[in-house]
Amino acid sequence: MIFFRSFIFNIFLYLGIIACCLIAIPFLILPSSLLRKLSSLLGWYFIFLCKILLNTKVNIIGSEKLKTEHKFFIASAHQSMFETFVYNYIVPNNFFVLKKELMSIPVFGWCLKKLNCIPIDRGKTTKNNLNFSDQIMQNISSGKTLIIFPQGTRVPYNENIPLKKGARRIYENLNIACLPIKLDTGKVWPKKSFLKYPGEINFIFKDIIEPNLTGEEFLKKLEESFYN
Repeated sequence: MIFFRSFIFNIFLYLGIIACCLIAIPFLILPSSLLRKLSSLLGWYFIFLCKILLNTKVNIIGSEKLKTEHKFFIASAHQSMFETFVYNYIVPNNFFVLKKELMSIPVFGWCLKKLNCIPIDRGKTTKNNLNFSDQIMQNISSGKTLIIFPQGTRVPYNENIPLKKGARRIYENLNIACLPIKLDTGKVWPKKSFLKYPGEINFIFKDIIEPNLTGEEFLKKLEESFYN
């Protein structure tokens, strides 16, 4: 039964992604707000499919913490592809810092650029990498919310790994608050697995980490938010 449900789920999932990419093409020459609505709809579609086909409920806990006048960025745990799409529904006016290669994917990469996502060359010192803090603050000042994945990769459920230093650098350079999000998508949507399982997925907005901590203090608090 799990295999059959997963098979049907994956068919509808990728059909939805392909359809969304095709629909998005004319949106690339229209205001970005329209493309954001489309990406938010795709995030809702992911949640809908989980409920209908997998019998999986998605709980969003503490999202009221998004309603603050202070500038902040979101640091999220990362366990599956699920959250990368669903955040467009949970936090609609967002943008990501992501690896440069993703921007080269036809249509998908064009959409990322239209949505103000910022590419970086991992492990390289380039002009774009050196100036990315300015690009981030420009987006944040215009009302958008930065979302990063400090673990740097999808991590299996209940596995703890050290966080990448990029999160620390963003925190120190921007000098703004950080809103951590703990999640457990990996127990329903395991990394590199065809099978998807019934159950509950929880997105938990943790306590805001205020600015002006040292980099080490920040990383310690962020790890506690993810792993405790």
